[in-house]
Amino acid sequence: MALKVDESEQGAWTVLRIRGELDIASATAVRQSVHGAVADGRHDLVLDLAGVFFCDSSGVNVLIATRRLMKSCGGRLRLILPARGAEDGSHVNKVLGALGVRRLFEVYPDAGAATDGVSRPLGA
Repeated sequence: MALKVDESEQGAWTVLRIRGELDIASATAVRQSVHGAVADGRHDLVLDLAGVFFCDSSGVNVLIATRRLMKSCGGRLRLILPARGAEDGSHVNKVLGALGVRRLFEVYPDAGAATDGVSRPLGA
């Protein structure tokens, strides 16, 4: 399945909904979407990874680079994993956990929780 990235706005947040395989062949598309949002002055970003069923080291590198970029421009980054991702583990959550980088990210169960200004991130 080819990677798809859809963009929407939820309040002050730009939500990039990513679906498919996040790997060496598709990581550039995510990187370009992130850079496009930042170049347009949107510095509050949510990456919805609920539709990602495979993530390799290139995908993880894009997530870490996005985190670095958002910090450097004074922005915020939040990730969405499936509703039970933090407890049961989605593929992306498992990969991030196995590499020891899951704790670097604020993870939410859905876009509503990530953007409402009230909900707390899920535990690592």
